[in-house]
Amino acid sequence: MLVTHDLDEALLLGDRIGLLHPGPGPLELVTSPVTRREQLADGSARRELLARFGSPAERDELSGHDGKAPDPPAAALSAGMASTRREALTITGSLALLAAPVVGSLLGTGDRTATAATTTAATPARPGGAASATLRIGYLPITDAAPLLLAHDSGQFGKRGITTPAPVLYRGWAPLVEALQGGNVDIVHLLMPLAIQLRYDAGVPVKVLAWNHANGSALTVAKDVERVEDLAGTKVAVPAWFSVHNVVLQKLLRKAGIKPVLDTAPSARDRTTQLVVIPPADMPTALQSGSISGYIVAEPFCAAAEVLGIGKILRFTGDVWKDHACCVTVVREQLVRDRPDVALRATEAIIAAQLAIRGDREGAARRLSEGRYLPQPLPALERTFTARTDPAYVSSGAVRHPEWDSRRIDFQPHPYPGYTGELVRAMKETVVDANVTWLDDLDPGEVHGDLVATDISAAALDATGGLSAFGAPRVRTEVIEP
Repeated sequence: MLVTHDLDEALLLGDRIGLLHPGPGPLELVTSPVTRREQLADGSARRELLARFGSPAERDELSGHDGKAPDPPAAALSAGMASTRREALTITGSLALLAAPVVGSLLGTGDRTATAATTTAATPARPGGAASATLRIGYLPITDAAPLLLAHDSGQFGKRGITTPAPVLYRGWAPLVEALQGGNVDIVHLLMPLAIQLRYDAGVPVKVLAWNHANGSALTVAKDVERVEDLAGTKVAVPAWFSVHNVVLQKLLRKAGIKPVLDTAPSARDRTTQLVVIPPADMPTALQSGSISGYIVAEPFCAAAEVLGIGKILRFTGDVWKDHACCVTVVREQLVRDRPDVALRATEAIIAAQLAIRGDREGAARRLSEGRYLPQPLPALERTFTARTDPAYVSSGAVRHPEWDSRRIDFQPHPYPGYTGELVRAMKETVVDANVTWLDDLDPGEVHGDLVATDISAAALDATGGLSAFGAPRVRTEVIEP
């Protein structure tokens, strides 16, 4: 049961909305089940509630809007404001985590959600007459979000007639997905496996515009862990079941003869490792407290563990799956269908930001820190963005393929079809705490053309220098060596 005085909160969180009358009497059902997303989108639920139960002033407000609802939560967010108490609670929870003493220095610079000012000025129209648009950015505080954040910060969106209010920070993947699905944000970075699960399992019509980055993750462990085999009998955290992190970790475990388990205690004798889902920002705390022996997640949480001296890198994911995608740029399919010009311009902005990051990695790390987009310490960001292969990583085994010459994190937007197909095949053999029968009928060869906005992605890449600007081939073969 949800009891609230906040109408927007009730509409966002409730499956069914009812009115509790004063005194004895039954609850009166106002809206039907499972339609809250549609009702939020068109404002019908809000209009119904205010018309039937609103105060005289609220009813007058409805009349003054010619029968239309007042601005819904999504519209308020487009002005850079958290419109519901739920958003305020999210912000409060993030700030509480930032103040945690165990990782205070790691996450001590605050949360951009409520304080950031819009740095991209509104542009009435793109040169050439293209109509202006507004896109609201949602992100997690990880380096995967860098192209979106820096495209906003540097004005790449604005140059193309797209206004982007201050990006909204979320602590975990679940609330970010909910915000995209509910229309509170328009463009996000999402784990590629999560985008697949959303479209083909949850039925959320999402489209991938481009890869957001390549590599950028690692298996980070306690200092006494020397080999993957040492993880038997312990717990290891992943950020989400549907993540490339979970896929790569289970490849490593299987190679070491370890069976991943989800709902049973781990056993060194039986050579099992228990996997648990923890939000990325909570992972360093869990590692330092000893409740987990390691975590596999996006940077800079891996570099931060090194900087703070609470853990070490056991293996880079880019050294297991060469130059793999992790996060991709995702929008609702409606944008691609109804405003392909906006989707194209947004993709161009993201690709331009990726090129700029490659041209000045130190500057990118500094801007993400100084702009308060990412709360981690600058040394961790610099280590993630600028470091080449350290010989110490080769000697420790964190890098076993120095000949790949893979960056710790790299930026390349082209979504390779071969990667999508191989990822679907890998997801079919990955254990998750969810019903995955939908994967059985999913054809790895057909997913890419349906999930990815290939025409938009290709046109945007051509308009910004092509694959040659990134030194990337048009076709590649996936290399996976755990």
